[in-house]
Amino acid sequence: MSVSNPDPDPRNTPGLEAGGGVPPGETPPAEASTASGAGPYRPVKRGWAKGPIVVIVVLALACALFFLVYAIVLNT
Repeated sequence: MSVSNPDPDPRNTPGLEAGGGVPPGETPPAEASTASGAGPYRPVKRGWAKGPIVVIVVLALACALFFLVYAIVLNT
């Protein structure tokens, strides 16, 4: 069983010019620049509900109040 080299010898590779360049028209073009994205833009219909925002604000205020009281206790 012989092992083939996945990297061919550049001197024997078809489509290469001297110096390793590729002639025009030898490679296919890249993807089209006129393609649309992932579909039409649809704005978000609903944002965050009031419940989760209230919970986050209450937790943030509780943490701030805890550290404020902790700092006052340490200074006294």
